[in-house]
Amino acid sequence: MPEATAAPILLVSASEDVRAALSWHDGDALATIATLIEDCRHLREQLAHAEASMSVGFARG
Repeated sequence: MPEATAAPILLVSASEDVRAALSWHDGDALATIATLIEDCRHLREQLAHAEASMSVGFARG
């Protein structure tokens, strides 16, 4: 069983991004998390569409 890894240390810019996301939602952490999860779902869907539209030859170069 793999060992648990330590949580990554947030960089200054990442910390600022977190503050900006929370500020956008007036400090509501649940709304911020919900928005980020929805954004992640949307981006994964877009990636799946892009992968489906690429041919095998395109990836070979």
